[in-house]
Amino acid sequence: MSGGDAKKLVRSPSGLRMVPEHRAARSPFGLDEPPWVPDKECPRCMQCDTKFDFITRKHHCRRCGKCFCDKCCSKKVPLPRMCFVDPVRQCAECALVSQKETEFYDKQLKVLMNGATFFVTLGTSDKSELMVCRLSNNQRYLVLDGDSHYEIEIIQISTVQILTEGFTPGGGNTRAVGMILQYKVPGSEEVTQMKFTAGEDFSCNKKLSAAWLAAMHKATKLLYESRDQ
Repeated sequence: MSGGDAKKLVRSPSGLRMVPEHRAARSPFGLDEPPWVPDKECPRCMQCDTKFDFITRKHHCRRCGKCFCDKCCSKKVPLPRMCFVDPVRQCAECALVSQKETEFYDKQLKVLMNGATFFVTLGTSDKSELMVCRLSNNQRYLVLDGDSHYEIEIIQISTVQILTEGFTPGGGNTRAVGMILQYKVPGSEEVTQMKFTAGEDFSCNKKLSAAWLAAMHKATKLLYESRDQ
């Protein structure tokens, strides 16, 4: 592990977290811990309106920071986007969202890091290059390797459009066959475009490429959520 990717264990009111030593090294998919609603501002559960007393204790959801009774905030669910080491207490609504994100961290993140092969076209060029595209282990760069080499910082990506084929009037039966990626060049306002197209030959496994594009689609949603926080 390089010094820039070193991590440290910190304790917050919400639990233990394994975070990068430098904020600039954090994952672009990460979320900041929310401020907790002060105890004095929540005399009742913010879900079922039960009044808190010595018997009915209040609990804070680690994802949204709101105040709930035990019945409305009983689930402990993994929350990797906030770097928690262990599953943490969340309200029912937040727990459902976190459980859905678990698939991304358990499966799709690995697909992105393993990479897939595409024909890549830069800008308005009419020439494409066969390249292996993968997400870096620290989740901060999209790495493209072929005769050329590119490293695109994830936080510089402005738009991702997934290209599909096989559309039917009733919907469904579509599959991802490529994507158009736009990103800013660091140090300037210039926007560069890349087009990724799954190959037709055996070396470009179409099923693997489609899985990689699906994972990239999910990653883009998480990236936008992190920016909007």
